[in-house]
Amino acid sequence: MSRLLRGELIKAVTTRSVLGFAVGGVAFAALNALAIAAWSGTLDEVAEKEEALSALPILLLLWGLVGTAGEYRHRTAAPAALVARRHRGVVLSARITAYALTGLLLGTLTTMVSVGLALPLLSDHPGPDLTSGDVGAVVAGNLVAFVLSAIMGAALGALIRSPVLGVVVLLVVNFAVVPLLSGVWEAGVNLTPFGAAGILSRMTHHTTLSVVSAGWVLAAWTVAVALVAVFVERRRDLA
Repeated sequence: MSRLLRGELIKAVTTRSVLGFAVGGVAFAALNALAIAAWSGTLDEVAEKEEALSALPILLLLWGLVGTAGEYRHRTAAPAALVARRHRGVVLSARITAYALTGLLLGTLTTMVSVGLALPLLSDHPGPDLTSGDVGAVVAGNLVAFVLSAIMGAALGALIRSPVLGVVVLLVVNFAVVPLLSGVWEAGVNLTPFGAAGILSRMTHHTTLSVVSAGWVLAAWTVAVALVAVFVERRRDLA
């Protein structure tokens, strides 16, 4: 591991927000498991039971955004590039990679909680039980969504450069724009990062998009946003 990536990884792991998002992620995953498996009534379909295992990876979109945008708010992004003696685009690439690795750690922790809590509760429901293959597929989908969400969040943070503005925009899109769009064009919602992440993590089921297709959609969004962020950062370096 390069010194630059190691330094960015240490910053990502030790940032003040990581503990809050870890605790919040675990709490939301536990609440979702209880709400679906224990409080929502009878579950007799595999897709309904898989929803109880969702670890809400879209939360890491906010975490990546807040962490990376904070570098610009506190004016540490440019000095970090000077210290590393690298272009700011290279430093941002290392920072995004660090958030991806940290997102995988947070995702593993949160998914362990959701699966460990939901599976015993689901055993009391009728219908087919979740097989080890079903559980493994949900866990894999959650982890992929966690990593991609963290990458996209970090890239968006570099583009927006304001934690407050970024959080407000994402919350408005998630809780206002997406629900309105869902009422008139469900297929369109599935093609958004929010919709694709929900399908990939099994929070949403019986949709017009398959789980594998949702993974490709989320990956395409993530790669596009990350490339734009690195390109813009390199242009800032040249200016």
